[in-house]
Amino acid sequence: MQNSHTTADLRGIHSVGGGVAWASGTNGTVLRTEDGGYLWQVCAIPPGAEHLDFRGIQAFDANTAIVMSSGKGDLSRLYKTTDGCHSWKLIFTNPDIDGFWDAISAKEQKVVILGDPTAGEFVLEMSSDGGATWKREKLPPSQDGEGAFAASNTSLAYEWEDGVALFGTGGPNGARLFVGCVPCTSKQPAKSWTVRPVDFFGAGAASGIFSLGGYHTKSGSLFLAVGGDYSKPDQQGAAAVTRNLMTWQPAQTPPHGYRSAVAYDAQTKTWITVGPNGTDISTDDGRNWHAIHPDPTLRQPPDADKNWNALSLPFVVGPHGRVGKLHEQARGRQAERH
Repeated sequence: MQNSHTTADLRGIHSVGGGVAWASGTNGTVLRTEDGGYLWQVCAIPPGAEHLDFRGIQAFDANTAIVMSSGKGDLSRLYKTTDGCHSWKLIFTNPDIDGFWDAISAKEQKVVILGDPTAGEFVLEMSSDGGATWKREKLPPSQDGEGAFAASNTSLAYEWEDGVALFGTGGPNGARLFVGCVPCTSKQPAKSWTVRPVDFFGAGAASGIFSLGGYHTKSGSLFLAVGGDYSKPDQQGAAAVTRNLMTWQPAQTPPHGYRSAVAYDAQTKTWITVGPNGTDISTDDGRNWHAIHPDPTLRQPPDADKNWNALSLPFVVGPHGRVGKLHEQARGRQAERH
């Protein structure tokens, strides 16, 4: 457990590597560390953002990051810093009165934003110049009551090498997965988008796919989705896996509660997923999940496995300023046990 110096609810976390990570949350809160979390700096609040909920953050280095707020209409905004969060510039405001941004992904000058449906379809905004200009992609129609979830900034996954976007949804008619191109071009028209129902995540306003993760090897790729019903966090969670983005298989042993974020630890070839009531790991690519608990020999708090929202390994964040870092010893021990 680490000292974040804030009581804000945290849902944004991005580990850049080399000990650099950024986190974000309620009341315009942005945090930054340059030393692996030994010291978390509370950043200057972006102008006019004192009451905004920063659900997502994407960082590029110790000085540069883009933070995304989620809220109805113009409460969804993007701010950017290039001086280590001493100052911020507003670079984009949601133009849709009834819109709501759910997730952001960024690399170099490219930025992709996922938003809830307006005018009958999800919103996918793309910038290729660091947020100076934006283009909206044409998507297939959404269903009544369907939405994405802004729980951990991971309901959207973007493959930067090939321009493929993947996002998960939920709602009264059940979860669906959208797969397509961003940006779509004459060679890759919008009709190339595919939408597939995934029936393993329940149906209802609070149910669906909350997080997506993946990895690539010479032998192929694998993607994993987790979720459940956030209104019933202790109810059995859900997870599914695919190697072709078309056919999804449910976990044989699912996580033991609703899960809001999932990530892959390449060092131990272990998947980790977190939620309010605990943490689960899988060492067989998402087929079976096992609950893990704090190891008393590592002198961890008894609730170190619980009350988490989002992951960007080795960091995890949660409500009331909770920040944790994956313990190196625990990393190896848990993988060995399973």
